[in-house]
Amino acid sequence: MNKSNKPCLSAMSIEDKVALLTGNGLWKTAHLPAHGIEPLTMTDGTYGVRYSPEQIDNDGNWSITDFLGVVNQHADDQTDKKGSEALFGHTLPATCFPNGSALACSWDNELVEQMGQALARECQALGVDILLGPGINIRRTPLSGRGYEYYSEDPLLSGELAASLINGLQGEGVGASLKHFACNNSEYRRTEMDSIVDERSLHEIYLSGFKRAIDKADPWTLMSSYNRLNGQQTSQHRGLLHDILREQWGYKGLVMSDWYGVKDRPASLLAGNDLAMPEVARDKSELLSAIESGEVSIDAIDTACMRMLELIERIGAARKQPRPVDMPAHHRLAQRIAEESIVLLKNTDDLLPLDTTHTHKIAVLGPAAHTPVIQGSGCATTVPSILDRPLDEIIDVAGDAADVTYSAGVADGATSSEQALLLASAQAEAADVAIVFINTAVGEDGENGDRQHLDVVASHAELLNAVASVQSNVVVVLMNSDAVVMPWLGQCKAVLETFFAGQGVGRAIANLLFGLKNPCGKLTVTVPNSLEETPAYLHYPGEALKHYYSEGIYVGYRYYDKRKMTPCFPFGYGLSYTSFEYRSIELVNDKLGTGESLQVDVTVANTGVRFGKEIIQLYLSFPGIELAQPPLALKAYAKVALKPGESKTVRLTVGADDFRAWHPALHDWIVEAGCYQVKVGPSSRELPLSAAVQVAGSDYRLPLKEDSSLVQVIKDEQAFQRVVTLVADKSGLDQAVITERLQAIAPELFCGLFIALTEFLNVPVSRPELLDALRSE
Repeated sequence: MNKSNKPCLSAMSIEDKVALLTGNGLWKTAHLPAHGIEPLTMTDGTYGVRYSPEQIDNDGNWSITDFLGVVNQHADDQTDKKGSEALFGHTLPATCFPNGSALACSWDNELVEQMGQALARECQALGVDILLGPGINIRRTPLSGRGYEYYSEDPLLSGELAASLINGLQGEGVGASLKHFACNNSEYRRTEMDSIVDERSLHEIYLSGFKRAIDKADPWTLMSSYNRLNGQQTSQHRGLLHDILREQWGYKGLVMSDWYGVKDRPASLLAGNDLAMPEVARDKSELLSAIESGEVSIDAIDTACMRMLELIERIGAARKQPRPVDMPAHHRLAQRIAEESIVLLKNTDDLLPLDTTHTHKIAVLGPAAHTPVIQGSGCATTVPSILDRPLDEIIDVAGDAADVTYSAGVADGATSSEQALLLASAQAEAADVAIVFINTAVGEDGENGDRQHLDVVASHAELLNAVASVQSNVVVVLMNSDAVVMPWLGQCKAVLETFFAGQGVGRAIANLLFGLKNPCGKLTVTVPNSLEETPAYLHYPGEALKHYYSEGIYVGYRYYDKRKMTPCFPFGYGLSYTSFEYRSIELVNDKLGTGESLQVDVTVANTGVRFGKEIIQLYLSFPGIELAQPPLALKAYAKVALKPGESKTVRLTVGADDFRAWHPALHDWIVEAGCYQVKVGPSSRELPLSAAVQVAGSDYRLPLKEDSSLVQVIKDEQAFQRVVTLVADKSGLDQAVITERLQAIAPELFCGLFIALTEFLNVPVSRPELLDALRSE
């Protein structure tokens, strides 16, 4: 505890302390002028500062309808009919950066940190102290309504990118709130559903990204989620918030609830959920009553209050004077991030980049070319400060060298129209190339509800089919929250996957289409052939308010690799206009002792004719002796820029903890001794370089019981010797004879140790005596 806060705390009444641990209105913390405590201001979201003066500056005059307006905001609710102001709460314009599903495809820690810095500057200009993000829940199913906010199906990548964003924010004096902790992997009945997750999957998949972000960035706050986890509400889950987060991980920051995420305020406080948001009178009265009855101790209250006071002090010390924000510069950054994030999925016959010396007539089709789908729906939705329309940017980049025509091809953005379809087909047939923009339904994503399928808008697929029937050179530009199925893939030559790439996506698309920029984004999820093949399909969305994570650790690419299935596009995949050659791999040390890290030098060359960036991916293949393992797991990556003909050697580091696996019988991490394969390449399904490293492993013993097999007991030399000694004492036989006999019969015995000794060998040993021998040190 910070000693400077103690006098302030000792001077507070119980009512003051309860107020300190409860929201003040919808977006602020307590204002206690008698103690010199000014309120902190927080707001959404993870990719843009969503600031509503009506809600934040109105001195706490708000209602539940205000909050519902946040949750239910659609991505197309950006402007009124005059286009002058936001429909929702007159939200102020801000830079709408690429959403998480797009941003992560950059695999660019430095660029993500720059985005965090820009978000912080916009926060400071508005007086925002905490930005509620980033969100890093695993994209377990592409149906998840908030999948567009999250980074990846892989925890390492999620944790690394989150750490970069947090460091960017907090380095500029604005606090982050890492969320949603934990296992909020779908939006279906999100405040009721119980995520049933086995212990190993919880630690290796769903918590490890949070752990990595905390270790590398120390977020000032962390937000608990709405759902239950293995039977307990996460906001009052002591095992999660205290035992794991604070005791195991050593997290010192403040834990706040998601908005209205507290169902039992005393229980949440005792579990480690310090701050309840937003202000709820019932929460205050229930906590006061619990203190008076002795259910909640003053020590518990003071511990939470100290975290709150330390947060206030931390933000006060880091806060910078507001200064003018260079919004045009932030827009250029949004454009650059979009350029680095867009993934080239297909490019048959090198149709892209377009060359206007040969391509004179270009048909641009689809409503999203004129009104791009740049973000998802819900509380993270941002009113963009500027909006690049792809059609305008394509016309600008093409210049006078090409004749660009446009047709929506549908009515009202999504409705099939025979007349509109005929016009689009005619334009496509007369052109040298057709660029067709297709997207998922606006508003199908977001909070409190999941997607119902993985298809693009039906009328958009119909448009693509019609265009492909009259034009062989078709480029598809996708705008979607998460992975979609692509039954139309064979009808186009090129595909640009943008996900939701923010307000600068229009210019980014144009620059990539015409080769002013070279695509370098790579997928952070696996793109399936069908919904039915996705790992979570059989048990999504659950029943009887329970959602079983039945695929265990086999999430995303781990599942496809384990089952030897070929997805539509694999994790880590992305094309370029140049080519790269993976030339060599060298391990700095091919033998690792306990707790040592591995350094790997990888040489990559640009063998093409264009400047380009390659994302080098390193995967480990585990021995799998004690624990079942996926064939591959991402453990390091790096992004390297190369001129034509240039080669570079990049050093990748695999941390000591990256060799660990969670042992559910031991309830702890272990490192299995053995040979680990190091595989490096451009995607999870293309790994041309490999090397082997011998790892010493950790010293662990499995717990032995009376029904453990004799084979298992023999593996524990000390326990086996104690059993041999016990048998010798009871039978009078020589220990060497007993040892030889037990080792000889062990493979044939089908029963447990106690039965083997008492029934097959007639040794007069009791259960307590045997258990004592097995457990003694």
